[in-house]
Amino acid sequence: MKSCTAVSLAAILSLSACQAFSFMTPAVKSAPFVKSHSMLSMSATNAETNSLTLKPIQKLDGVVTLPGSKSLSNRCLLLAALSKGKTRVENLLESDDIRYMLEALDQMKVPVERDSDDITAVTVTGQSGPIDAPSADVCELFLGNAGTAMRPLAAALCMGKGKFVLDGVPRMRERPIADLVDGLVQLGADVQCVKETGCPPVTINSNGMSGGKASISGKMSSQFLSSMLMASPTATGDVTISIKDELISAPYVALTIGLMKKFGVNVEVIGDMSGTPSFYIKESETYTSPGTILVEGDASSASYFLAGATITGGTVTVRGCGSESVQGDVAFANVMEQMGATVTWAPESITITRDPNTRLKGVDVDCGEIPDAAMTLAVAALFAEGPTTIRNVYSWRLKETERMKAIVAECTKLGATVEEYRDYCVIHPPKDNKLNDNVLIETYDDHRMAMAFSLAACGGVNVEIHDPGCTAKTFPTYFDVLESITTR
Repeated sequence: MKSCTAVSLAAILSLSACQAFSFMTPAVKSAPFVKSHSMLSMSATNAETNSLTLKPIQKLDGVVTLPGSKSLSNRCLLLAALSKGKTRVENLLESDDIRYMLEALDQMKVPVERDSDDITAVTVTGQSGPIDAPSADVCELFLGNAGTAMRPLAAALCMGKGKFVLDGVPRMRERPIADLVDGLVQLGADVQCVKETGCPPVTINSNGMSGGKASISGKMSSQFLSSMLMASPTATGDVTISIKDELISAPYVALTIGLMKKFGVNVEVIGDMSGTPSFYIKESETYTSPGTILVEGDASSASYFLAGATITGGTVTVRGCGSESVQGDVAFANVMEQMGATVTWAPESITITRDPNTRLKGVDVDCGEIPDAAMTLAVAALFAEGPTTIRNVYSWRLKETERMKAIVAECTKLGATVEEYRDYCVIHPPKDNKLNDNVLIETYDDHRMAMAFSLAACGGVNVEIHDPGCTAKTFPTYFDVLESITTR
């Protein structure tokens, strides 16, 4: 079994702010972003069934400029709101999750100025500390299914003053948040979630927080730790947060710490991130605007194009993240290399191809640090010689949908045999890698299911994607970008 870590956590934490959160624009032609997949030559949209039929894809070739990272976009918005001064955030992802965060900031009277000439840029006037409720009434925030808004706001709003209720769609009410709530209670917060489920709605009655010590679990989601870290500098005392069991998705925590440093806050890491580390934030640490911050391209979204080129033998360059990326999902390129691809790294881009004479090989990979990109690996496994084992992905069960069940079901429809276990699965590809034709892929209102399984069309078959619009969560123009680099 191989690990898929591309860049060491120490290297990520040591990157300069410029390296970590901006990238230069190479002089290359990028894939165009167009408005609607209703006119794609690659597909036929059926309005009655809310589905999109993708025609067989022979090859993917071209350059794709990635939309901004979802994780970085919402983190940047929140830290800008907590900072002293004004912050211009550029290359902000245009998606549902970011819209929910922006609407929440609007509702709490945090000034956010939209750029009339650039829909991916906003200027946030920081509060120079915690965010208070706009009035004595309960402030009710609806956050859809945006975990990157729900978790960080739940922590940050405990530091100010006021009454809040944070809620979302039915699936959000199934996504655990009790470990985060428990950690905040240890620090003295008056916060609770639904006792029976450990899920939202989250109710907060905040009156500031003086700091303290908390010990939390890190084995379900790294977002709980990241949320507490981002909120801690707005407490009035020192804060120490310890992991009591294990920390999954550690690169996302490193990403959070690096971003906090960009806003002037230093986090002391005690111990090894691969063990049970502790994190110390001094009372004197406060957020200060960096002036302007450029959001890095989304590495999870890069995985679809990297896998597509690997499957078809084309050559694709993704622009916006590369060897200097702070995102753990760039390690997905290493997994494609293990399967048989050739990968070329640049500081802000990744280029991938495969010799047609090289068969894709099944792999056995610990994907605990790249759970989102691991979904793309599940589809690439359908084209490999031999089984592929995807390990350490229990977090799949806690995401936008129950992803383990969803992946097993849809891979099976396409002709694979899948062994399902608690935190891993083994995918045996169809005989001779021949996928079933005209399969309807259920997306379960999960953007990554729609995008990952679109690659089944690389198997020379028609694929029908139910509810293609669910990609609006992170990549509204995905199917248009896919079409722009497709050859049939």
